[in-house]
Amino acid sequence: MIKVGIVGYGNLGRGVTLAVSKAPDMECVGIFTRRNPESLTPAVDFPVYSMDKLQEFKGKVDVLLLCGGSATDLPSTTAEILKDFNTVDSFDTHAKIPEYFKKLERVGKEYGKLSAISIGWDPGIFSIARMLFGAVLPDGNDYTFWGKGVSQGHSDAIRRIYGVKNAIQYTIPKEDALLKVRNGENPDLKTGDKHLRECFVAVSDGADKALIEKTIKEMPNYFADYETIVNFVTEEEVKERQQKLSHGGFVFRSGNTTEENSHLLELSLKLDSNPEFTGSVLTAYGRAVARLAKEGATGCVTVYDIPLKYLSPLSSAELRAHLL
Repeated sequence: MIKVGIVGYGNLGRGVTLAVSKAPDMECVGIFTRRNPESLTPAVDFPVYSMDKLQEFKGKVDVLLLCGGSATDLPSTTAEILKDFNTVDSFDTHAKIPEYFKKLERVGKEYGKLSAISIGWDPGIFSIARMLFGAVLPDGNDYTFWGKGVSQGHSDAIRRIYGVKNAIQYTIPKEDALLKVRNGENPDLKTGDKHLRECFVAVSDGADKALIEKTIKEMPNYFADYETIVNFVTEEEVKERQQKLSHGGFVFRSGNTTEENSHLLELSLKLDSNPEFTGSVLTAYGRAVARLAKEGATGCVTVYDIPLKYLSPLSSAELRAHLL
């Protein structure tokens, strides 16, 4: 059995907990939290420990699934955790992935551990689709659309702003752009042409709403390149919206093999729960990291570096017999 630890128990941590409980070859040694462990009631009856106890599990865990946010948690904590444990995370700030990779590659090699980063559906599954579609149809253009749905990373980034009590952010594809791609028009679309972002934000009494709105709209890597709508609402409305964390999206490759023959490749996802699905992806890659680490791999890897067979609980012979 692969021994797994879960670090953090927010929406993603809950999703990972559910996914691990369904994995036939995994055993959860514990959920590790910065909160009071007694205050948590996990969705599955796994043991809960304070983060202060994590070091006591050194050598007893095959892989840690990190469920922190990309804005501040993962950049400030993953490298230190990687010194003692193999890790998988869902770091999703696309522009900072090369920098993040370089840091963890160095730490992983130095301490003999393995880290898989940016694991989820985008980056993650969509990244694989973009690479695969481009490889088989080199004469063409890529298009990625997200939503309509809740972006956890963007919501978390807003919640980090001073004066914000709670927030949720929706990524919404622009229908005219989506239609042009589906029609095979190969439009030239900039970042802001494809989506708008709508935010619902609850703030503390006396908070400077104008400053908060300005901070959101000017936030690099998150909102600065998009048409962004900020709605100030009650905390109750935000919490009500957080009960349904649906999301989804599309990856397209539109191109030609000859002047006469064009092709449109599409991968689409429709998710009732973004964190539960992301947690399922994280868990599958946890299996892969545990296997690769057992074979002696160290450093840092992404979805491009991991053979697909390592994700499955099935053997290579079973995959050939039943899925090939």
